[in-house]
Amino acid sequence: MDLFKPMGTQPGQSVDKKKEPEVSERVKCLILGSGPAGYTAAIYAARANLQPVLYTGMQLGGQLTTTTEVENYPGYPEGVDGPAMMEDLKKQAERFGTQVRFGMATRVDFSGRVKKVEIDDTKWIEADAVILATGATARYLGLESEEKFKGSGVSACATCDGFFYRDKVVAVVGGGDTAAEEATYLAGLCRKVYLIVRRDELRASKAMQKRVFHTKNIEILWKHQTKELVGDKVVTGVELYKNKGEAGEEIVHLDIDGFFLAIGHTPNSEVFREFVKTDETGYVITVPGTTKTNVPGVFACGDLQDKVYRQAVTAAGTGCMAAIDAERYLQ
Repeated sequence: MDLFKPMGTQPGQSVDKKKEPEVSERVKCLILGSGPAGYTAAIYAARANLQPVLYTGMQLGGQLTTTTEVENYPGYPEGVDGPAMMEDLKKQAERFGTQVRFGMATRVDFSGRVKKVEIDDTKWIEADAVILATGATARYLGLESEEKFKGSGVSACATCDGFFYRDKVVAVVGGGDTAAEEATYLAGLCRKVYLIVRRDELRASKAMQKRVFHTKNIEILWKHQTKELVGDKVVTGVELYKNKGEAGEEIVHLDIDGFFLAIGHTPNSEVFREFVKTDETGYVITVPGTTKTNVPGVFACGDLQDKVYRQAVTAAGTGCMAAIDAERYLQ
């Protein structure tokens, strides 16, 4: 018996193996991600003559493309539409010579001095330095109405969008530190804040719980879950399931102007984790004060490595740092 003959093959039969994509090109600096971090890294890398190639990922412009108006980014005194702002950053990166391409990383090999990144399962690109700017994805409840009202009453960032709901009524979903922090932040702007909690207790730290309990215009709705968002072009209300124990469930309707999700973010780091160190939730770990990862020549910026601030301006700042770190590494 031939112990090395693959199972299920007959004598004279060939084994059909998946052909590995060939290396198609070599670049100095490869940037993955097209949010504020990725585009800012591209601007600085291009000006440093690193001839960057940037792959956008599946969501061109990142999370800001789901925001209708950005009012807290410096340089736009009248505010700016999220997608329009990202188009401005893209044009600026291209002006200095960045090649912006649509596609996403599907596999990486960071084991050698020259890094390899597979794009769309079809080709490998070699790079002397790689900047990871793939961001994080906000977790949603999975309701159709969430998609319908994104940017029109539904938000995953209170510090980004809370200003639009001054003196209005909003709801926040979640029971952890993020939800407690978002609710107390919004309470300083809004007339009323409902905190929708699935359980009969908060998972937030004692300090954050105390802040919530002592904020007069926050009302906690224990044992409630979101059924559906209501509205025409914008959110006007929310329907909730209220768990009444043995008595079953009751449908509760609230009139609200805004609906904020605070159930966490998922960093888009899955494809890199074989080589790049992350924390327990998947955020890439960088050397404090830098964008350096545990792999020489690989740098991380933006929401991929920032679970604290998650703002466009801080993402852009770390994008600048990543390009400078990459330039110094290549020198």
